[in-house]
Amino acid sequence: MLNFKIEENKITPFPHYWETCVGSCHAYTALREDYRQQLIKAHNELGFKYVRFHGLFDDEMSVCIENFDFSGNSQGITYNFLNIDKVFDFLLKIGMKPFVELSFMPTCLASKENRVFPYGGNNTMPKSDDLWEELIRRFIKHIIDRYGKEEVESWFFEVWNEPNLPLFFAGTQKDYFHLYQITVATAKKIDKNLKFGGPATSFNSWIPEMIDFCETNNVPLDFLTTHHYPTDDPLWQSGLGIEEFFKNSDQTKTDYHRGILKEMTAKTVKQAKGYPLYYTEWNVSAMVGDMIHDEPYAAAMVAKTTADNDSMVEGYSFFTFTDIFEEQSQKLGQFHGGYGLQTVDGVEKPVYRIFEILHKLGFKRLGVQGNDQGTAELLAVRNDVDLQLLAYNHNVPSEEIKTEKVQIGLESKKNFAGILERIDDSHANPMKKWIEMGKPDYLKQPEIDFLRENSKLQKEQILVENGKIILSLLPNSCIFITIPNYFS
Repeated sequence: MLNFKIEENKITPFPHYWETCVGSCHAYTALREDYRQQLIKAHNELGFKYVRFHGLFDDEMSVCIENFDFSGNSQGITYNFLNIDKVFDFLLKIGMKPFVELSFMPTCLASKENRVFPYGGNNTMPKSDDLWEELIRRFIKHIIDRYGKEEVESWFFEVWNEPNLPLFFAGTQKDYFHLYQITVATAKKIDKNLKFGGPATSFNSWIPEMIDFCETNNVPLDFLTTHHYPTDDPLWQSGLGIEEFFKNSDQTKTDYHRGILKEMTAKTVKQAKGYPLYYTEWNVSAMVGDMIHDEPYAAAMVAKTTADNDSMVEGYSFFTFTDIFEEQSQKLGQFHGGYGLQTVDGVEKPVYRIFEILHKLGFKRLGVQGNDQGTAELLAVRNDVDLQLLAYNHNVPSEEIKTEKVQIGLESKKNFAGILERIDDSHANPMKKWIEMGKPDYLKQPEIDFLRENSKLQKEQILVENGKIILSLLPNSCIFITIPNYFS
């Protein structure tokens, strides 16, 4: 049996840093009604404040279109921010804000014809600095005119996405730094208080280089951003550049160890040298089709990771809030290992429910003795007069895990009535019911309603006697206990 003891007088702040932002697919999907309804639900139930997406300047958004006469002669460029307005208007209406990723390159400004993803983002540098600067100038002036200086100054602006990956950026690190420099200079000439950051890299990359470039060249850098996934670990540990790693690797090693995201975060925090650090993408796996996205495993890993990274970063944006996702075209099937907290039809996965629990937590973390005994750990939080306990049992897919019997000792020896909620194979696990239904590719509304009902957290009554709680934590499961009026 694992023994934990709550230290009620050992109190530290517990900001909900994971609620700062959440990720989504490309900007155009934010014009869809089903996307909007799922985002409203995630905002209201999970507390997300900002949303980030690729492709704000993609051709499908009609932001920047070159006009030609019947002879093929250019008649100049039309700038049209109507679709962006529709997206931003919606976000503000529901109480959210955009975490603005400035990408990709409009075709009429692009130096090459490279196109990525089915929706056709162009990943190249502009054919001239002047053309890009004109787009940025018009865009910044437009949003300030529409939404007001004070509102836009509360947003975050990030230049590009994962420029260290050739898929996303057909340029060098030097190219990216130049793009960042001219973008920030153009925007801050209009409003010096706008918040700009980067490098928005994958694999925790380019942080020291970004700081060095900006400080050496007197380029404003208001915050740092990067991304990581546990499946990045073989590359991260190798110390090689991305191209060198994939050239020399058989690419079969995907193992990683428990707690790897905490290690990555801690190292990046040191590299950040005091700059505010935002992870603008993370998830339990970087691979669409990895079924752990849809299983209770994801909930247990999110519980551990959010507890581990407490106090280290300003924001930690889960990617994504929905399986409405088109980077590899929309995948068939209700459960297909997509990144989302919800399926394409809005069925809440186990990972959605752990974010629901995390949102319920208070903002005062209590000390816990015994969090170094094995795969089970405990997070203790005070929420006004209530005591909240989140126990989770997590290990990575390649390592062993078993059911852990846990005893939690409270300082008060009184008896208390508590409420218990579970996430495990048999609780808040709609994929299990979907499998029992025969894995239908297409669902009718009654079937969606049935799965959503089976996704819900179920409250159980428990009695805490003599200050002790005894639990059995199944592999990759979570148990959330609330003891109302414990501190009365």
